Amino acid sequence: MKLDAIDLRILAELQADGSLSNVELARRVHLSPSPCLARVKALEAAGVISRYVALANAAALGLGLNVFISVSLKTQSKEALADFERRIAEQDEVMECYLMTGDSDYLLRVAVADMAALEKLILERLSPIPGVEKIRSSFALKQVRYKTALPLPQPSSVARG
Repeated sequence: MKLDAIDLRILAELQADGSLSNVELARRVHLSPSPCLARVKALEAAGVISRYVALANAAALGLGLNVFISVSLKTQSKEALADFERRIAEQDEVMECYLMTGDSDYLLRVAVADMAALEKLILERLSPIPGVEKIRSSFALKQVRYKTALPLPQPSSVARG
């Protein structure tokens, strides 16, 4: 799907506040409600909008420790990678998981309450995963920037098709 300037304005508004009513969204992007809703539905159908969420405040929920964990696996076989990824998907504390270039290393971002919770996660749930060879942790001292909105292309570089 090629996006035009109106699609991009819709995306920008929804990334800033996914709870906007269609009437308010239409007002903000200078459309009437019916065409606005049709565009939103088209963006959803094309997978450009994948879901709507409420962003919770980690500190308010007692999850004040943000930790980046690098996990090295013994092997890079398809089966080992798939098993690790399946098991990581079961861990609620794991906010993000990326397979990194190079060796069979994964980078995880986890949100936990404290060091005891981190220790329990590492010792009881990550270390026992078959194929895990090494686990290294880095702690975030301060969150300098956090955003969920993706950068959008400039309207001149896209066209609606």
